[in-house]
Amino acid sequence: MPCSSTDEKVVGILGGMGPEATVDLMQRIIRLTPAADDIDHVRCIVDNNPKVPSRIKAIIEGTGENPGPCMAEMGKRLEVWGADFLAIPCNTAHAYYDYVQEAVKIPVIHLIDLVVEHVRKAFPTARKVGMLASPAVHITGLYSKRFDRYGIETVRPQADQQEKLFHLIRQVKKGDTGPEIMDRYREICMNLKSLGAEPAIVACTELSVLDIAEPPTAIVDAAELLAQEIVDIVKKRK
Repeated sequence: MPCSSTDEKVVGILGGMGPEATVDLMQRIIRLTPAADDIDHVRCIVDNNPKVPSRIKAIIEGTGENPGPCMAEMGKRLEVWGADFLAIPCNTAHAYYDYVQEAVKIPVIHLIDLVVEHVRKAFPTARKVGMLASPAVHITGLYSKRFDRYGIETVRPQADQQEKLFHLIRQVKKGDTGPEIMDRYREICMNLKSLGAEPAIVACTELSVLDIAEPPTAIVDAAELLAQEIVDIVKKRK
């Protein structure tokens, strides 16, 4: 699908998990891209597909359809449409990463690996990291299995705070990002810090939509790292 003489790569985004998180990623890409005019921005082919089977039902409730085949089909379509590499703006969906990578001939950014490597470089003395994530991330061990290799413990909020966090994620999916949600989010971040976990990883792209001014603990936002990685690949910094 040639439209210009640019030789920059085109990113394909497996979106809709959830829709607002996908839009949030695109806004981050725009903000992080050095641009003087439209043509300087990153070309994105986005399948913002909220019909992907629920990761919550599949992983947490154990009753839902496997999202992997649907994600694989999305990846294949994006490749056909002209994507040079793929990104999945959903932490939990990386439990099905292999379905996508095995379905296409182009690279797929692995968000979890990206975050783990960043934490190791940016926080070399860290031995505990806090997890702001869906219970599905913990059930699958997406982060804990990787951090364990480096002797880094992943710390969840205390039980009552975990319930509040999961409720908060569901509220954001409904479009609620009001003051009460922000206050609860800050409280959960403070709880992680009290447990000796720093930095805290925003390992749910729903939570990335919430922007806390002056957070009570150091924050590593997976969505921000993904956006920066996309820009770096397209602008040939990598």
